[in-house]
Amino acid sequence: METITQPSKPVDVKKIKSRRFWKTAVQQRYLYLMSLPFVIWVFVFNYIPIWGWTMAFQKYKPAKTFFEQEWVGFKYFQELLADERFYLVLRNTLAMSFLGLLVGFTVPILFAVLINELKGRFFKRSLQTISYLPHFVSWVVVAGIVYKMLSTESGGINDLLLWLGVIDTPIQFMAKETWFWGIVTVSDLWKEMGWNSIIFLAAITGIDPEQFEAAKVDGAGRWRQIWHITLPGIRSVIIVLLILSIGNLISIGFEKQMLLGNPLVVDYAEVLDLYALNYGIGLNRFSFGTAVGIFNSFVSIILLFTANGIFKRYSKESVM
Repeated sequence: METITQPSKPVDVKKIKSRRFWKTAVQQRYLYLMSLPFVIWVFVFNYIPIWGWTMAFQKYKPAKTFFEQEWVGFKYFQELLADERFYLVLRNTLAMSFLGLLVGFTVPILFAVLINELKGRFFKRSLQTISYLPHFVSWVVVAGIVYKMLSTESGGINDLLLWLGVIDTPIQFMAKETWFWGIVTVSDLWKEMGWNSIIFLAAITGIDPEQFEAAKVDGAGRWRQIWHITLPGIRSVIIVLLILSIGNLISIGFEKQMLLGNPLVVDYAEVLDLYALNYGIGLNRFSFGTAVGIFNSFVSIILLFTANGIFKRYSKESVM
């Protein structure tokens, strides 16, 4: 006797995914509630201000409402690209950004590996704590310390060089234009090195200790263990943070440059954010300052996607 099989009903994939989503949402409701304040914070301070970008396409006047503003198209972007000062500022921004990335990204990795290799528990924790402290110091205080250390009168660096016989007369470090980028880079490194090493230390602690034990059995020394186990173990973290750092390459702020700079080194100290502050907000040219900010964000997005694409293609690691 022949059996008649009824055709199976088509599976609604969307319904299944929707049910799974809501089931997961109910199970993890407390995690969603905990993250809600941060989502609101990001929306309020990062997305709502994008509406202000419309000022770059207007001849903005604070006394007028949005619909009363005069629209000028890309006028301020044309002024920006025609300004010779802009390219000088862009050079300074890129130079200090690349120096900060080269030094401020690699040194914390080496510092984290060094701390991990220390055996004395008390000394290890003391060194960690001391290295974290400068991060919590204001740049105003740090700039004062740097000025004092590099001063020609009782400055620690000049006194040391004179005592060692390296120089005969004190050097005016803060008046040397070509030295400004290095001073900013070293100052930022001293302030942030310990704090930036935290995430690398956390990644190192996640490596399976049995790998180190097996390497010791095979006769591998400390350097071999670092090269073949520690660094490959944190490779993913390094790449992800490097991609994000490249994305923020042009957004280096202006606090360091404004506090450490002076009229003698202004051609090497002014960066894009400081340029927008001085020639935009400082001169009540709000539309021009907004145009500089949009250019900054646009370049950052290009750098982020470019870096992400390159690393995704050659290392199979990415942030999106």
